[in-house]
Amino acid sequence: MLRRLYDWTLGKAAGPGAERWLAGISFADSSFFPVPPDVMQIPMSIARPERSLRYAAVSTVASVAGAVLGYVIGAVLYQTIGVPLLCLYGYEDKFVAFAADIKANGFLWMLAFAFLPIPYKVATIAAGSVSLSIPVLIAASILGRGGRFFLVALVLKRFGAQAQVLIDRYFNALAITATALFVGGFVVVRYAF
Repeated sequence: MLRRLYDWTLGKAAGPGAERWLAGISFADSSFFPVPPDVMQIPMSIARPERSLRYAAVSTVASVAGAVLGYVIGAVLYQTIGVPLLCLYGYEDKFVAFAADIKANGFLWMLAFAFLPIPYKVATIAAGSVSLSIPVLIAASILGRGGRFFLVALVLKRFGAQAQVLIDRYFNALAITATALFVGGFVVVRYAF
């Protein structure tokens, strides 16, 4: 199933609506959606390595905008939307302590969550719930998300054809690793904070 999804995404990567999907997923990932934008950015960059930096820019801008929505959810809609989202993802127990840490060390936490494969929406909602400075949120989001997306873009721009050969050859192992990292990010947030 993952192989079919990868092949489908690779086929759609050159299509006219691909950038809109990338922007939508990047926006939603920072505020409420559990799927990271890498699922679109990587196949799109492999299919069109010459556009990989553009895709990184689209992901970054949309992700920062989504971080602001996550912040609003935490600041204004915490009880009506934030708490149900946190319960849906199983983060409600650890959230209070984590939110206090965000208030004390906001920039570093936001930067780490923005860059690492850890659910960023938890950090953006926490930032809003403790009224973290919006310029701090935006700066950390630009640096962290931009750093992550542009790093991927540069690697794929340089090694796009070779990356596709490696992905095709080791698809199952890479899919298992990516799934483990994705699930591991949720586990880290649930049990470490």
